[in-house]
Amino acid sequence: MADIIKDEEDPTEEYLLQDNKKTRFGATFIVITLIILILAVVATYFVVGF
Repeated sequence: MADIIKDEEDPTEEYLLQDNKKTRFGATFIVITLIILILAVVATYFVVGF
């Protein structure tokens, strides 16, 4: 089974994500975007009032 995050010292090539600056930025960007979208849906729910 593949590892989730590859450490620099680990020689295996079976991994999904690398532990570097680009991967951390991308993951952080995606998480923040998802949080903003969830907050927008909740705010729309309260404004429209379903």
